[in-house]
Amino acid sequence: MTFEKHTRRTVLTAGGAVAGAAAGAAALAACGHDTGSQAPESGAAEPSAGAAVPTPGQPLAALSAVPVGEAVALKTQQGQPVIVSRPSDDTVVGFDGKCTHKGCAVAPQGAELRCPCHGSVFDAFTGAVKQGPATTPLPELKVVVENDQIISG
Repeated sequence: MTFEKHTRRTVLTAGGAVAGAAAGAAALAACGHDTGSQAPESGAAEPSAGAAVPTPGQPLAALSAVPVGEAVALKTQQGQPVIVSRPSDDTVVGFDGKCTHKGCAVAPQGAELRCPCHGSVFDAFTGAVKQGPATTPLPELKVVVENDQIISG
């Protein structure tokens, strides 16, 4: 059996290396771990696992609240952001209101939906990506018009 004499310097050096490795491992673990939090980090939240699906039959807005050729941002009764667009007088379409890039709420601007966090732009009538960094279209939500009310389908 060999005996190695440890000086104060070798003990501190070895301890520093172990502490550094532990800190590095913790940092890497934090980078790859999703806590499921919806809290924005630098203005962006992680995308949710699925679309904001309103309860079927839930009233979202009066038809008159959505001008023809435009879109409006709404919230479900559960507080989830949704977009309702009106491409024509007798047609309405709905989309999840969260950007598919990092989950920020998109904002309607005429015939476009813009993400204020990273600049993605979506078509307000199809949900298609017009400009990245998002690469996935907005999930469509079923909506219908009943008695001049836009209702989730």
